Amino acid sequence: MKIIGLPALVGSYDNYIWLLVKQEMVWVIDPGQAQPVLNYLASHSLNLAGILITHYHHDHVDGIAELKKQFPAARVYGPQKTPNNLIEQRLVDGDEVSLFDDYHLKVIETPGHTYDHIAYYNQQDLFCGDTLFGAGCGRQFDGGYDAFAKSLLKLRALPDGLNFYSAHEYTLSNLKFAQFADPSNVDLQNRIATTHIEYPQPLVAPQSTLKLEKATNPFLRFDQLPIQETLLARGAQNTPESLFKTLRDWKDHIDQKGYPAK
Repeated sequence: MKIIGLPALVGSYDNYIWLLVKQEMVWVIDPGQAQPVLNYLASHSLNLAGILITHYHHDHVDGIAELKKQFPAARVYGPQKTPNNLIEQRLVDGDEVSLFDDYHLKVIETPGHTYDHIAYYNQQDLFCGDTLFGAGCGRQFDGGYDAFAKSLLKLRALPDGLNFYSAHEYTLSNLKFAQFADPSNVDLQNRIATTHIEYPQPLVAPQSTLKLEKATNPFLRFDQLPIQETLLARGAQNTPESLFKTLRDWKDHIDQKGYPAK
């Protein structure tokens, strides 16, 4: 089986649509656009078996209708809470989806970025949508900071060896904030020195591993030293919700205002 990241909405949202390809069949995760998927399927003489959705945002679902029009037998799976009538099989925490005979994905509920968010994983791979990015995480829209913190801790508890696939390519800007928030992290410095991003080229390898994210992503380290001390000094309470909110608000402020002058 091959996993391929197709760039989509380049320059606006910089998405990846993940294709899981085996022989002539393909499963698609979060098709925010149909055309990149249709182009790939046509050029490789492939058939669409099904679609997996992580949450309701338009840059993850807008391609579903056209894909279903072209491949009406493809079945659409998504969160129980997602208000999208194109979803045919509703999923909750603990469910399992069989993509191929030897490849299955479990469902883990990860609200925070949105109230309906889920992720998919197995013993090899993690597809986490907008809950977690390379060296960062999604913004909090309507899922709540407490739920978001708990979701990140749930993902942190998964095995280190998982290949990491998120729905956007924001790694370089996230690494800049990570270095700002966690300047003494040697693993982070090594990651920065060795990271090369070629987006919007299609990606034929994982973005990262969960082990690397645990070591270098501040949004998986908000309750660990030294980031914890930094956040407490910025006024956080020593609870997961408050620590995470302080970190997320800090990055949101920098995204809007820029980094302070040295």
